[in-house]
Amino acid sequence: MTRDYRNWIAPRADEEDAPETEPNETEKKEAKPIGGELENRLFKQRKVLIFGEIHDRIARAVTGQLLALSGAADAPIDVYVNSPGGHVESGDTIHDVIRFVDATSPIRMIGTGWVASAGALIYLAANKERRFCMPNTRFLLHQPMGGVRGPATDIEIEAREIIKMRERINRIIARETGQSLERVEKDTDRNYWMGADEAIKYGMVTRVINSAKELDGVE
Repeated sequence: MTRDYRNWIAPRADEEDAPETEPNETEKKEAKPIGGELENRLFKQRKVLIFGEIHDRIARAVTGQLLALSGAADAPIDVYVNSPGGHVESGDTIHDVIRFVDATSPIRMIGTGWVASAGALIYLAANKERRFCMPNTRFLLHQPMGGVRGPATDIEIEAREIIKMRERINRIIARETGQSLERVEKDTDRNYWMGADEAIKYGMVTRVINSAKELDGVE
């Protein structure tokens, strides 16, 4: 049996059918682990980027940075999110670690681009008073999707787990936005898109920011 729980936007049709290719020898030599001069500079400024698909490697890198920064000082940490979503459990890991370190190092969450699916779950980990976004940010809430192959009994078990996952995520969204669970269940039954102003009304975002200076003094 194989299982794959995803909570993200499906690729475009022209991308979905594209064959996977192995990197050639030159690409392998040029490949670098997550982290570099840019990341090091951002790290020194207590800034963490969560960009792209959410998976276990991103979860490890992000949680490692958060724990290291929290252990070094109790000053705020700025987390920038631009993600279509991805692996639910990897998103759960980042969500939980953000809440874990927030007690000592306040997390200032900044959404940009799009904050979708598992990316939205991560975004909601921050304290509501410290959830910001840029003017053109879009948000997406929806239910998790699962792909399971195997015996019918195993498929039935995994289907129940997906339902539990959906219920758990809906409770988190309701808790963090102030919306009723019934409203959230209805909204996440299909793709639910919001612009920045709509996300403020929904309870996801505190304020739209246009400048880094607007974060000064926010702790």
